[in-house]
Amino acid sequence: MAKLPTDGALIFKVAIPVPVYRLFDYLAPDVIDLHNVKPGVRLEVPFGKGKKIAFLVEIVQHSELDVGKLKQVIRILDHPSLLSAKDLWLMKWASHYYHHPLGEVMSTAFPAALRQGKSVVVKTEKRYTLTELGKVTDSAGLQRSPKQKSMLEKFQSCPASLSEAELSAWNDNWRPAVKALIAKQWVQLELQAAKLNNPEALIRNNALQCNPPQQAAIEAVCASLGQFGVFLLEGVTGSGKTEVYLQIIRTVLERGQQVLVLVPEITLTPQLEDRFRQRFAISIALSHSKLTDNQRQAAWLQMQQGDCSILLGTRSALFTPLKNPGLIILDEEHDASFKQQEGFRFSARDIAVVRGKLLHIPVLLGSATPSLESLYNVDKQRYQLLHLPDRAGNAIEPVLQLLDIRNKRISEGLSEALIEEMRLILSKNEQVLLFLNRRGFAPTLICHSCGWVARCQRCDANMVIHFDESCLRCHHCGQEQRLIKQCPACKVGELTPLGLGTERVEKVLAELFPDKVTVRLDRDSTQRKGSLENYLQQINQGKVDIILGTQMLSKGHHFPNVTLVAILDVDSGLFSIDFHAPEKLAQMIVQVSGRAGRAEKPGKVIMQTRQPEHPLLTTLIREGYRSFAKTALAERKEALLPPFSYQALLRVQTGDVDSPPLFFQAVTALVETYNTGHTLVLGPVAAPMARRAGLYRYQLLFQNTHRKELQVLLDVLIPEIAKLKQARKVRWSLDVDPVDLY
Repeated sequence: MAKLPTDGALIFKVAIPVPVYRLFDYLAPDVIDLHNVKPGVRLEVPFGKGKKIAFLVEIVQHSELDVGKLKQVIRILDHPSLLSAKDLWLMKWASHYYHHPLGEVMSTAFPAALRQGKSVVVKTEKRYTLTELGKVTDSAGLQRSPKQKSMLEKFQSCPASLSEAELSAWNDNWRPAVKALIAKQWVQLELQAAKLNNPEALIRNNALQCNPPQQAAIEAVCASLGQFGVFLLEGVTGSGKTEVYLQIIRTVLERGQQVLVLVPEITLTPQLEDRFRQRFAISIALSHSKLTDNQRQAAWLQMQQGDCSILLGTRSALFTPLKNPGLIILDEEHDASFKQQEGFRFSARDIAVVRGKLLHIPVLLGSATPSLESLYNVDKQRYQLLHLPDRAGNAIEPVLQLLDIRNKRISEGLSEALIEEMRLILSKNEQVLLFLNRRGFAPTLICHSCGWVARCQRCDANMVIHFDESCLRCHHCGQEQRLIKQCPACKVGELTPLGLGTERVEKVLAELFPDKVTVRLDRDSTQRKGSLENYLQQINQGKVDIILGTQMLSKGHHFPNVTLVAILDVDSGLFSIDFHAPEKLAQMIVQVSGRAGRAEKPGKVIMQTRQPEHPLLTTLIREGYRSFAKTALAERKEALLPPFSYQALLRVQTGDVDSPPLFFQAVTALVETYNTGHTLVLGPVAAPMARRAGLYRYQLLFQNTHRKELQVLLDVLIPEIAKLKQARKVRWSLDVDPVDLY
C-alpha cells in the first residue's frame, strides 16, 4: 500500500474534547497511509503545554492560518478508523443540533480507555458454566460455606454460562468461590466464541405463545427490517413487551445483524439481561456505568468488530459503532433518564430515531406510558402505533382506588385503612409493595420551639435526616453533617423530624409487622455491588413480605406475588411549576400500579391522597393513561407548549452573584440583534432552586413553534455568546429540548 509524503501539503482538521466551538488545524505526519487514515481516527496532538487525544474530522490542502505556525500531529492511533462514515455523520449532526462542541460529542461516543488513547485490544472472555453434576447438586449441603452456596445458586438460577465481567458485577470477590466449585467439579471453564455462525444454535429456549396483538406487533416490525420506520409499542404493564422484543430480535439475529437495546437505568439491566440469556445462546455485551473501563471497552469493540450481536446498555451506549446494524430498541422510552442532564445534553431517544433513519433500520420504542411527544408523533403519522391492550397470560389489570386520608389518623405515613388492607394481604402469604419517592428518614429537621430548620449551607434546600447513619445529608450537593440533638438557634428547643422518608416508614413497618420481612430498595440501601440483585432474588423466592422503595421500583420489575401496591404520598407530585410534572406523575402512578397482580392473582392499588377530586387522579382511575394523555396534549396545544413548540434553555451558574445579570445583559443584546423570526424569549430568571452546591443559577428560555427558526437563531447566537468576555466569568450551557426546567 503506497505511503504518500505530505511535504507540508496536507492539513488535518481535528476535533479536540475541549469546550470550544471550532476545529483545530495541524500538519499531517511526515508519512501517512491515506488508505487507512480516514475521518474518525484517533490522533495524539500537542495542545497547549501538553498533549491531547483528538479525532480527525477532515483532511484538506489549505489552512486559513499561517501554515508555518501549525504544529504537527504526534501520531495516528488507529489503522483504520474505528468509526464509520455514518457514525461520524451522526456525531456531527448531534453536535450541530444540540450546539455542543464536536470534540466533546466524539469523546462521549468512545469508552474511557479509548478516550485516553489506549490501544485497541479485544480480549477473549473467560466464561464459566455448570457441569452436569453441578446442575443436580443441592446447595443446602454448603451451609458452612455461604459464599460457595451463594455462587452455586447463582449458576443454577442462570441457564447460560457466566462471564468474568458478569461475576464481577455480581460480587467483587467471586474467584475463591468459583475456584472451590471447580475443584468440586460442579463448575467448569468454558471458552466460548463470542459469535455463532449457525442460526439454529442461536436459541436456548423456545419462544412463548403470543396473543394476537403481540403477534401483530412482531410481524409489523419484522416486515420492516432493512428499512427505516419508528414503531411505538404501547403495552399495559405486564402485556408482554419483552417477549415481543425477544421474538423480533431472533429474526434480526437470523439475518446476521446486530441489535442495540437501551434501558433508562442500570437497575433494569439485570432482569432484562436474564431474560435475554435464557432465550439466546450467544454472547451479550453490556454497557453501563457500574462496569469497569475495560469491560465497557470490550463491549464497544465487540459490537464495532461484529463479534457480538446484542448490546444491552444505558443512555451512553447509544453511539456504540455497529458493524451489521439491524434494529434499535428503547425500553421505557418515556423515561427522563434517556436525556443527559450534564455536559453534552442529548436525548438518547431522539438520536436513536435519527440513527435508525441514517442506517435504514427500524427503531422500536416501548412503554406502558408513552411520552406525550411520542403520542404526538403517532398522531402526525411519523410513528406507527403497536398496541398491546391486555396483560399476557391469565393476569388481569389491578383495581385502582383513591384512599381519602383527610382528617384520618396517620401512623408515619400509613393510614389505618391501609394497614388493615396490608394485614389482609399478608395473611394470605402474598406480598405488599409500598412506594414513596423520598429516601432518608425525613426531609426536614425542625425546632419545635422556634421553628429553626436544618438547611444546606450550599443549596436552597433542607438537609435530609438519615437516621441509620446518624447524619444530615443534602440530596442535591451531597454535603453531610452529624445529626444534632439541640437547636443551634434557641439552644433549648426539641428538634423534630418532619415529613416522610423510606427509612422512617421502614422503622414503623418493623413495629407494625414484627413477624414479617421488609426490604427497602432505594439509592442508599443498594449502593453495594450486587445488593439490588440479591434483594430482587429474595423477593422472587418469596423470602420477603413487604417491599418498600423509591422510583427504582416503578418500572421493569416483575414481582409475581405482589397483589397490593400502595402509593403513600401521591399528592407530592400534583403541584409543580414545571409543565412536565403532571405527565411524569401520571407515568409514575401507572408504572408503580403495574407491579400489582402480575400473575394469576388479582392486584389492587391504593393511592393515599388529600386531593381525591383532583382531575389527574380521577381521569387516570376512571379512563386510564391514554385519556389523561389526550387531555394533557390538548392543554399543551392551547398553551403552545412542547410538542406544539420547541424550546432551548440557556443555563448559567457561578459562585459570584453579580456575574449572571451582566452575562444575560450581553446575551439579551445579541438576541435582539439576531432574533429576526418569531422566537419567544422568556427571562432571565433565577432557577427554581436558585442556589445549588454553592453556585447561583439563572436561566433564559427560548421557544418557537417552528424548530428550524429556533435552530437558525441558535446557530448564530451560540458562537457569539462563546466570544463574550462576560461568558468567561460564568459556567453556561445550552439545553435543547429540556425535559425539566430545574
